[in-house]
Amino acid sequence: MSRTFEFRLPRFLLAFALIALGLAFISIFESQGLTIAGKNFTSIGILISGLVFYSGILVIVAMFEDERILSIAMLLPSIVAVGIFVYGFIGWSMRVSFSKWKGLNPDYTWVGLQQYTNLLFHDPRFRIDIRNTVVFTVGFIAACLILGLALAILLDQKLKGEALFRGIFLFPMSISFIASGVVWAWLMNPATGSRTTGINLIFKNLGLDFLISSWHGTPPPWGMAYTVIPAVWQLSGFAMALYLGGIRSISEEIREAARVDGATEFEIYRYVILPMLRPVTLSAVIILGHMSLKIFDLIVALGRKDQRLDVPGIYMWTTTFDGTNYAQGAAIGILMLVSVAILVVPYLVTSMRSEAEI
Repeated sequence: MSRTFEFRLPRFLLAFALIALGLAFISIFESQGLTIAGKNFTSIGILISGLVFYSGILVIVAMFEDERILSIAMLLPSIVAVGIFVYGFIGWSMRVSFSKWKGLNPDYTWVGLQQYTNLLFHDPRFRIDIRNTVVFTVGFIAACLILGLALAILLDQKLKGEALFRGIFLFPMSISFIASGVVWAWLMNPATGSRTTGINLIFKNLGLDFLISSWHGTPPPWGMAYTVIPAVWQLSGFAMALYLGGIRSISEEIREAARVDGATEFEIYRYVILPMLRPVTLSAVIILGHMSLKIFDLIVALGRKDQRLDVPGIYMWTTTFDGTNYAQGAAIGILMLVSVAILVVPYLVTSMRSEAEI
């Protein structure tokens, strides 16, 4: 494919100005630094200056009038950033996990898989974390799928005000886990007597004392099961949206053919629609599963540092930043990454193969 270069003086002057400006500010910030309100912003200043410099490069590349080259040039900063700040840091974390770094002074002495064997075979707290994660993941995924499917089927009945109900069901997704966790910690407060609040206070005022619960303060593993409630409240709407989109994508002709054959509405959903929703269910399981495996903020908001509700994310945080055991914290992080990869990578490979066949 032939490439043409169209020289345009205004573009060239703009490119020259951006490149010169970027290089000038990089030189100034490296030599003198950048301080605002007594705080050092040198790194941010150099980063912005680098973006200005690269903008000038893009203007020159655009004059070649080759969309492929321009696309590569525009994606290159993101590729480099992801390579350094994602995969580079993953590699660095793996290296730290093979060391015995404990304390503020780095110690990269090679110890092999010692950190991993200690966690998997000799650390009772990590075994509790695995148990809690399994309880949370199974309950969270199952409840989200069941409730999401039920809501999707309900909305599929062409109810009046469907858009309003859809918005109500999806609204909790816009709230962060930490914010909803603070609210649910008050609603599910296990305190008794004069300190009773939230749902338990409602039960008490209604004379339904037998329904009063210790919630997440219940002895393990059932206390962890109660943490599923706020998570399901927040993300069941997401599962509903996936299922509703899948149901609406099924041709009405298929349903009509089933009705002609004498199938009831229940049988249509049971034998026609649900089997066709298996790809949607798989996608929902993958997305919800990877979220549950790395859950952190919701549990922190609900249980603070209650080890009965401990999960790998919290253990990694306390080990790394409170205990300054960076090698063990890195090993926990890598194990979390592997658990998520086991769930996500096969799905991505299968999806890519399916797209290639199409």
